[in-house]
Amino acid sequence: MTSPEEQKPLLKVIDHNATPEDVAAIVAVFSAMGSAEAPKKKQRSLWATPQLRTPIHPGPNAWRASGLPH
Repeated sequence: MTSPEEQKPLLKVIDHNATPEDVAAIVAVFSAMGSAEAPKKKQRSLWATPQLRTPIHPGPNAWRASGLPH
């Protein structure tokens, strides 16, 4: 079980005249700043892997050849 010292609030409003709207604005700003952990990189889809596709070379009838099996 955690002690009361370990359960300190993350945010403490010192201004006793703060309205609920003021507190909500402060919380919104801190929430928009994001978390401390770095965003995870998305894995690249196999469909986007250039090694799976053959290069298309420009030239006469290249558009037709691009649809033919290699």
